[in-house]
Amino acid sequence: MTANAFSTLNLNPDLLHNLISLGYEEMTEIQAQSLPHILSGKDLIGQGKTGSGKTAAFGLGLLNKLNVKRFRIQTLVLCPTRELADQVAKELRKLARTIHNIKILTLCGGVPFGPQVGSLEHGAHIIVGTPGRVEDHLGRGTLTLNDVDTLVLDEADRMLEMGFQASLDAIISQIPSERQTLLFSATFPKQIEAISNKIMNKPEMVEAKSEHTEQTIAQHFFKVEDDVQRIDAIRLLLLAHKPETSIVFCNTKREVQMVADALNNFGFSAVALHGDLEQRDRDQTLVRFSNNSASIMVATDVAARGLDIDNLDAVFNYQIAHDSEVHVHRIGRTGRAGSKGIACTLYSDKESYKFGLLEDYLNKTIESELLPDASVLSTTPVKPKMTTIQLDAGKKQKIRPGDILGALTGDNGIEGSQVGKIQLGATWAYVAVERSVVKKALKKLSQDKLKGRNVRTRQLLD
Repeated sequence: MTANAFSTLNLNPDLLHNLISLGYEEMTEIQAQSLPHILSGKDLIGQGKTGSGKTAAFGLGLLNKLNVKRFRIQTLVLCPTRELADQVAKELRKLARTIHNIKILTLCGGVPFGPQVGSLEHGAHIIVGTPGRVEDHLGRGTLTLNDVDTLVLDEADRMLEMGFQASLDAIISQIPSERQTLLFSATFPKQIEAISNKIMNKPEMVEAKSEHTEQTIAQHFFKVEDDVQRIDAIRLLLLAHKPETSIVFCNTKREVQMVADALNNFGFSAVALHGDLEQRDRDQTLVRFSNNSASIMVATDVAARGLDIDNLDAVFNYQIAHDSEVHVHRIGRTGRAGSKGIACTLYSDKESYKFGLLEDYLNKTIESELLPDASVLSTTPVKPKMTTIQLDAGKKQKIRPGDILGALTGDNGIEGSQVGKIQLGATWAYVAVERSVVKKALKKLSQDKLKGRNVRTRQLLD
């Protein structure tokens, strides 16, 4: 018996027997780290990517404490999409197949409401659902959560990204505070920290490490002769590295707009962020970049200050920053967990003074490199995976993210996995969808009513 064997845990014998029959012998890293805490009843934050085994981790924990004879809803598992909820419910049923008379019910949007009401009337032990539909049932009085003693937020970062913060708050307010809360997330943005502080009690934190644990940034420096070569250098570096998300930092507003226009003329998907933008244009720029509908943001340091646009694939410095500390802050925005970040800086003879100061600040001699060879590069820029749809309705019209997700993924709709970030304003909403299904998404939104009304929709063009 190894140290990571499931048999080392204090699990219900029926669950252990089932795990053996399923061929589950060794725990994955996140299971080995989290299950002892979960089984002891502690709140837990688990960070791990899809495929790390987190469903079995929280699934075994909630099934181990479940009282089947008590026919009440004892566990609520919230997921961002219908597909994930169905997948989680299927895995829970597989893990629970040696426990007789257990009832697991899914409550998701995009499917008729009536049959779900009928199923709820017959009772359940475990609810797996999406925030929008669970909130709907609570609002209509067809669901009560007074007996829930375990709350699971699965892919919490994705739920927050899709705009479900308000729905989560409304749901959690109706669950007893004396409960165990388990939060699983692939990433740990500031919003996750904020929500965990609000709803959890001294949570344990575990993380399934990626193969590469150190966040490293590879810095490259390229000498250019003039502005014509400078913009071509950015083009070559983008073609060579093919980043999905990147920022090009410029020192002036004029250069920001000029560089963004030039990159778009080259066929890239670039947006400009500087102080002269009208608020509406600024909002749309940030929306498109944050939901991966534009792959390159060209910005000044002032415009980008305070924005939550970290974890980029690459940063490009059109010129050396005026201040060496600013240079370090710029490049610190790249470097995803588990992979290298890339920072490319261009400089000319006119910037030799700043170049010397940077060498002193970094305490190293900077070696200039040759630009990529244009003859061996693909000339086709990478297009962003997503595109943005704008809806002329928002919070004032009582529209919620769940309404938009449900409309998109209902009968003959698109998959929940093809829907990205959903953002709501007072009288507008933006939703990112995969570029390949935008026509189908627009058709679905134009045919189906949102909150009983027809809503005008359009694609924000590149």
